[in-house]
Amino acid sequence: MTELSQLLQRHQAQFGPVLPIDLNSPEVCRLDFTDRNPRVLEADLRDTAAFEELVTELLEAQEALIGVGGYLENRIIYRRSPGLFGDPAVPARSLHLGVDVWVRAGTPVWSPLPATVHSLADNDNFGDYGPTVILEHKLEGTTFYTLYGHLGRREVALLRPGMLVEPGVTFAEVGPHPENGDWPPHLHFQVIADMQGLEGDFPGVALPAEREKWAALCPNPNLILQSRHLD
Repeated sequence: MTELSQLLQRHQAQFGPVLPIDLNSPEVCRLDFTDRNPRVLEADLRDTAAFEELVTELLEAQEALIGVGGYLENRIIYRRSPGLFGDPAVPARSLHLGVDVWVRAGTPVWSPLPATVHSLADNDNFGDYGPTVILEHKLEGTTFYTLYGHLGRREVALLRPGMLVEPGVTFAEVGPHPENGDWPPHLHFQVIADMQGLEGDFPGVALPAEREKWAALCPNPNLILQSRHLD
């Protein structure tokens, strides 16, 4: 376990929710977007409406309303955006570095800890993050970051780098498609140890062969979310 993972584990009692949702509720289930799921293999993922129907179907099959999952999942869904996630001539980036929470557009987004806005951007490409906010946090003198992707434009437009964000106060909302990068509505939540000089964007998908490197740089977001469905 990395130093940041250990730090997050020590402070779990301090973390507030990222969404106004009980992620341990029986209405929450884990969604699988790997090639182990035959329904995902069959779906036309370039068609966002069809993708949204698939998410609804997967939730209904588990009698759930909210889906979670994705950390270090080797996904096939990034084939919908080959220009973003790799050259077809080289190995594809398909290892997901965050947790996705599949909820309705308009769902408020909160910071789990006091934070400042590090940076923000509208990563406006098909299959990209869409409006994105990166928050900066400090614990025990250690700086780390949380990334929130697929947000709504209206709320993000009100933010500026350096602004203070308090836990439990809405700073953004889950965005609708197509403005959220043209995905079924969901929040991409990622923990980052070092921004490596980047602003408003950070890789959310990596090469499977580089799993160890990226897992160290982006620890498990469930150390903050603490959902039993992600254990």
